[in-house]
Amino acid sequence: MFDIIIQNLISPVVLFFVLGVLAAIVKSDLKFPPGLSEALSIYLLVAIGIKGGMELSHYELHTLIKPILGTLFLGFSIPLLILAVLRFTKMDFHNAIGLAATYGSVSIVTYGAAISFLEKKAISYEGFMNVLVVLMESPAIFISLLLLRIAQKTKDNELGSVPSNPRNAHNLGFAHGYIDPEVVRDSLFGKSVLLLMGSLIIGWIVGHNAESLVKPLFIDLYGSILILFLLNMGLIAGERLPEVRKHGWKIILFGLCVPLIAGSLGVLVGAVVGLSVGGIVLMGVLAGSSSYIAAPAALRSSVPEANPSIYLGLSLGVTFPFNLIVGIPFYFALAQFIH
Repeated sequence: MFDIIIQNLISPVVLFFVLGVLAAIVKSDLKFPPGLSEALSIYLLVAIGIKGGMELSHYELHTLIKPILGTLFLGFSIPLLILAVLRFTKMDFHNAIGLAATYGSVSIVTYGAAISFLEKKAISYEGFMNVLVVLMESPAIFISLLLLRIAQKTKDNELGSVPSNPRNAHNLGFAHGYIDPEVVRDSLFGKSVLLLMGSLIIGWIVGHNAESLVKPLFIDLYGSILILFLLNMGLIAGERLPEVRKHGWKIILFGLCVPLIAGSLGVLVGAVVGLSVGGIVLMGVLAGSSSYIAAPAALRSSVPEANPSIYLGLSLGVTFPFNLIVGIPFYFALAQFIH
């Protein structure tokens, strides 16, 4: 596995990420325009979605049942596992919910880097894996916020208190049950899920008939665009590192250990549902990565008490580079061993 890690370390994708981190640490004036950063993010979401949709057109629905069930199992079980672990720390419940939602959801860029890793090694994987990326986005957000609403409602019932401000009641979910409909809407129709699902459906409808039109931009240029995106992610991660360090070594240890535990669970689930080695690796990446787009967006509006420097700084500053350097090769070696 050491050789795999070394090969991954010297890949352009990882090296440009490290360059971005270094630029942030030395306080370089290197910056990406906000518009360009947003455009690169949209490109990656559309490219992964449309490529997955084109591959999906080759599969029958019955072949997807087991992988979908495995993905949903991971999406609901990982946040519960994280909350159980955090019970033994001194972290408050709101920040624990933030970490559960973030680490139960997925990093689309880590997934994209894993695809590049597999393609570099000429290892195939199931085309429907991109469908599972979309399915994995929301369950952790739902289950984490549901547990928060239940806890809040139980606490208020015990105290016999009723929110005096209807707006506050709506925010806590009292007006519409445990989960605010806005949370549901944002989770289902947020940018990342909408672009992934929409482009995936379009790719599934057009199939490989549109390959001549799609290939030059969304397939041939994918690796190059990913390099630029990871350079920008390196800049952001480097800026977040000081925020993570001030929370102590325990939180950093959490950001290093949870991906390996959750990713190993994903690898096992991938093997159980009958995926190929490439598919098992990607299932491990889905389980071991953490969101810094969809989950933080939902948390900012739904759990304002949670500290973004913890869940976002840890996800982007620790777990994301750890997965790029160590996680992906580890899931690959484990997948080969199990398969």
